[in-house]
Amino acid sequence: MTTRRDILIGILAAGVTVSARNVLAKASQPATPVNFEVPPGACDSHTHIHGDPAIYPMFPGRGYTPEPALPVEMAALHKAIHIQRVVIVTPSIYGTDNASTLYGMKARGANARGVAVIDGKTTKSELDTMGQLGVRGIRLNLASAGTNDPAVGRQRLQAAIERMKARNWHIQMYTNLAMIVAIKDIVAASPVPVVFDHFGGAQAALGPQQAGFPDLLDLVRSGKAYVKISAAYRSSKQGPDYTDVTPLAQALIAANADRIVWGTDWPHPNGAGGSTTHISPFFQIDDGRLLNQLPVWAPDTAVRKKILVDNPARLYGF
Repeated sequence: MTTRRDILIGILAAGVTVSARNVLAKASQPATPVNFEVPPGACDSHTHIHGDPAIYPMFPGRGYTPEPALPVEMAALHKAIHIQRVVIVTPSIYGTDNASTLYGMKARGANARGVAVIDGKTTKSELDTMGQLGVRGIRLNLASAGTNDPAVGRQRLQAAIERMKARNWHIQMYTNLAMIVAIKDIVAASPVPVVFDHFGGAQAALGPQQAGFPDLLDLVRSGKAYVKISAAYRSSKQGPDYTDVTPLAQALIAANADRIVWGTDWPHPNGAGGSTTHISPFFQIDDGRLLNQLPVWAPDTAVRKKILVDNPARLYGF
C-alpha cells in the first residue's frame, strides 16, 4: 500500500524541494475531543483531497505545492470528531482537473459529495458524469487567483449561472466582501444557490460592521446565499479558538440559520509564498477545538442540527 511518505519521496524524486521535517509531517488531526453531542448525519462541508501526484498531477500554473492529503487521513479526522458526511472541493492546485476530488469521493461512498472546478472547455458530458458521481456544484476560486476586478467577477458568475441553471447545481465562490458587494444584484437574481466560502472573506478584527458584511447578511437573510462558517483561521489571527470570529458567525446565523453550513477546510492548505518547486506545509489546526466553537456560535441544539445536517443535506443532496 502506498503511504503518504512514499508520495513525498516521489515528489522529491520529481525535483520538488521538501525538507526532512516536511517529509515526516502530515495533515493535522484533532487534539481536542468534541465536547457536545454531534447529531447523526453531520457534514463537513469544506475539505480537499491531494492524491499521489504521480496519479493526480497538479496544475503547472498553481500558486503553491501542498503536501499529500489522503482519504484515509480525512476519514480518521471525521471519525474523531463524529462527522459522517463530507463535501470535497477541488482546490486551485488542480486547475480544472477534478480527478483527485472524485477519488476522494469514491473513498467515502454515499457519504460524500463534491464541488468541481470547470472552464469553458468542460463538456456537458463531463458535467453529466460528475453529477452521476455526486458532484453538486462548481467553484469560482477568485481569491486564490487574485481576481478582484468586479467586472471579471460579474462575468464569471453570470456565465456560471447560465451553465448551472439547467442542472440546479449551486455555485460556490471563494472571494472577498468587496466582490460580494459588486455581484450582490446577480446573486439576488440567481435561479441557483450561491455559496460563499469562509465567512465570505470577512475579517474578524473588523467586526460585523465592516464594509460589505451587511450586504452579505442581506443575501443570507433573503435566502439567496449560503455561507460556510469554515476556516476561522483565515478570518482571524487569534488562535487557537479564534474567538473574535464569534460575532461574525452569530450575525450570519441570526440572519438566517437555514443558509449556514459548517466546514473544516481540512487539510488546511497554506498557499502564502508558495511555488511550484517548494512544498508548503499545512497549517496545523485542531479541528476538534474549532468544532467546539459551534455551540458558542449556535447555543441552540436545533440550530446546530440545521447547520450540520439539514442545510447540507438540502444543498448537496444527501
